Amino acid sequence: MNTDIDEGNRNQFKGTMNDEVLPRRVVLRGALAMGCGLLLPAALFGCDSKKGENSSGAAPAGSPTPSPDAAAPSQTGKMTQTSVQYQTQPKNGQKCDGCLHFIAGSNSCKLVEGQISPDGWCTQWFQKA
Repeated sequence: MNTDIDEGNRNQFKGTMNDEVLPRRVVLRGALAMGCGLLLPAALFGCDSKKGENSSGAAPAGSPTPSPDAAAPSQTGKMTQTSVQYQTQPKNGQKCDGCLHFIAGSNSCKLVEGQISPDGWCTQWFQKA
């Protein structure tokens, strides 16, 4: 008797399941499209031209406040001489005139503000190619 019920259930579901079962490829394509559709907004979240700023122009709440000694850009977009430990003497044979960032014509630097001595040195020193 139990075998008759089991066989009847199998036959009942067999007809309906075969009619509604989609090929595996169609199911996987749908899942991929759905997943990409859900991930796209998450990937684009925070993509803003004014990254890190809010409408008032202040730093976002909870952001760390840089220390005064940090190598942070000044208002000119360059780092201060103090923040990069600039000195007017060379260090270990490294001099500003051998640095990639040194601009010889104006005795200035691409990264550090102010007048820079060709014999100077700072932590941003990088050998010319």
